[in-house]
Amino acid sequence: MGDFPAEDEKSMTEKKRARRAFDAAFKLQVVRMVRDQGLSVGQVCRDMNLTDSGVRRWLEQFDEEAAGRPGAGKPLTAEQQRIRQLEAENRQLKSDNDLLKKVSAFFARGLK
Repeated sequence: MGDFPAEDEKSMTEKKRARRAFDAAFKLQVVRMVRDQGLSVGQVCRDMNLTDSGVRRWLEQFDEEAAGRPGAGKPLTAEQQRIRQLEAENRQLKSDNDLLKKVSAFFARGLK
């Protein structure tokens, strides 16, 4: 019996948390707790049951956005969310425009 761990002694892989999703407003609130209130990342993580790496990633994303760069993850601020939306719309419109140019050139050749 000593060869196997007790059922309540779970391995590290079994103790891993289920992946949770947080919206941009929550992430921004956590970032502001660290930046504006001066709380440490560790303290915020303990108080809110978050992982250190996740909060640090949000802080890095916020810093990138504050510097005017897009950052790696989903945008946190409303401005960056709007910029990403407009950039996607711009790409779609350019693609549509290119397609229309090709179609009009095709039909123009048929008229000659």
